[in-house]
This record gives sequence, C-alpha cells and structure tokens, in this order.
Amino acid sequence: MARAPFELAGVRVAPGSRNQIDVPVARLYTHAPLYIPVEVVHGRQPGPVILVCGGIHGDEINGVEIVRRLLRSRQIQRLRGTLIGVPIVNVFGFVQHSRYLPDRRDLNRCFPGSESGSLGGRVAALFRQQIVDQATHIIDLHTGAIHRTNLPQIRAQLTPDGETERMANAFGAPVILNADLREGSLRHYAQTRGIPVLTYEAGEALRFDEWAIAPGVRGVLRVMRRLGMLSGEQRRRPPPAAEIANGSSWARAPIDGILRPRVRLGARVASGELLGRVADPFGNAEGEVRSIADGIVIGMGRLPLVNEGEALFHIARFDAIEEAESAVETFQSSLEAPPDALY
Repeated sequence: MARAPFELAGVRVAPGSRNQIDVPVARLYTHAPLYIPVEVVHGRQPGPVILVCGGIHGDEINGVEIVRRLLRSRQIQRLRGTLIGVPIVNVFGFVQHSRYLPDRRDLNRCFPGSESGSLGGRVAALFRQQIVDQATHIIDLHTGAIHRTNLPQIRAQLTPDGETERMANAFGAPVILNADLREGSLRHYAQTRGIPVLTYEAGEALRFDEWAIAPGVRGVLRVMRRLGMLSGEQRRRPPPAAEIANGSSWARAPIDGILRPRVRLGARVASGELLGRVADPFGNAEGEVRSIADGIVIGMGRLPLVNEGEALFHIARFDAIEEAESAVETFQSSLEAPPDALY
C-alpha cells in the first residue's frame, strides 16, 4: 500500500518528494505579506515526523544556518518518515534583528497561543496548528541572548519514559541540562502533548559561530539516525556520553564597571574561584566575581561593560564533575571548522 502524501498549510507533499511552503502569517505596515518559510521532506517509507526549527527568537541566527545545512545534506535523501525544516519562526523579529515580536512579546512565552489573542499569541497559534501538532519529535534551535554566548548544550526535561533522554544522548552535545519547563514555551507545550523535544543552545545572538553550527547539524542527524529515519552507518566516531547537569546558577557583577574575565567558556571552576574582576575605568574601585559552585562554565557575557547584578558566568553543576570536564574537553578538541565554513 502506497504511503499517503503529507499535508501542511493546504499543500500536499508526495512520498519521496520535498516541497518548500510559505505559510502566511501576517502583513507588514506596507501591506506586504509575511510568511513562515517551511520545507517538508516526505520519505517514501513511514517513520517519525521530526520538526527542526530555528529563529523562535528572531536574532538567534545559528539555527537558521543549521536548518539550511540539514536540508542540503545528502544524508536525508533516503529519509524514512518526514522532516519539517523551519529556519525562521519569528519572521517579524528576524527582519528587525530582534529577539522579540513587534509588540515586544517573547514568542517562546506565547504557546499554545490564541487566534484572537495578542500578535504573539496569534503567531504561536498559527505555528502550533499548522506545523507543531503534526510532529512526533521536535528539536528547537537557540543561541544565547545578545552579548551572551553558550557552550553547545542540550536543555530538556528528562521524562520517565526515557525517549527525550535517548534523543539528548544521541545528539552528542557535551552537556545536557535537565531543565524545568517554562510555561508558554514551545518545549512546555510539546511536553504537554507528549511530544519529545530538545532545545539546542549554542553560540551568541546575531553572530554565526561555526563551533555552534557544525555540532548542531551533526547532532540533528545523529538524533534522526537514532530514530531510524536515516540509513547507513554514522561516519564519525560517536561522541563521548554527555554528563547531565543537576542544576545551574549565574555568578553576577558585584558592582558597575568594566569586566576583565579570567576564565573561558567550557572551563571547570571551583566554588569561590576567581572568574573575573570588575573595575571603573581608572581602576579605583574593583570587585571580584567568584564562582558560586563547583562546575563548568556553560554560558557567559561577551560585553565587558556591566551593571551591578548583571549575569556574567553561567555555571552548571554535576555529580560527576571530572567526567563532565572530560566530555567538554573531548568535544572542544574534536571541533573542526573548514575554512569555507568560517564567518
């Protein structure tokens, strides 16, 4: 019996084919239409329906490039199941280089949304109804906020059935943060629907970072292979098992001033260790930023100009800190950035 076509936004995609679909979302002030760009790859053989999406925050552009490379990968040519690639969800923010929608709402706090609600609620409802609800698995691609960078990491709520954790381990990021759900997020909505979902965090807003992009592409393909969607053997040596962080917290600026960091992203730090110093331009007043826990630096601010209380170093805590340090070091030493992929 032949496999049925896949339908999205009124467009039917035949088995063994792919189609780019523009999903109407709104209009600009000029009356020009605005679309969410989607590409559906519908395999000849049945299998999971995986949604890989970027740009829920419009200034987080590493995910856009991850989706582009994924859709151009030869490895998906003999796909089992269906891949829905959405490079840009928040097209409003993307056009304006902004994290937010024009009404200043965070789209990732608007799910499940409402057709009669705010702009954010309406965009969330459209994306949910047309796209999200068709998925059996989701990978949501993010970066750090503006002037803040993240070590490649997976954030997920590790559910008792183990499916989310299996996906997280397959991805191959050096750190898995067992993170609570935030109401209104895509991850929260998907979990309430029983859809396993991973959030991949890596890099900085408005910056292409090959050390975030290349591991992201490989990670998505590993998950798809783990789900039985791709044939053939994995070409690269499998990554070491990631360590699961049991919590995290931020070390903050003690005073206003200019930060001089002493540690790098991915560094292992001890509780009380000096992470950096903050001083005024003359060096008359100086405050120390010290680690609040033993752990790994998984995120940090990139702008040296800081205000008192500003989050500067994100420290993840682990039961097995030596293993976590080893996983991060192995990951960092394995990164290969070909010259034609640098930005």
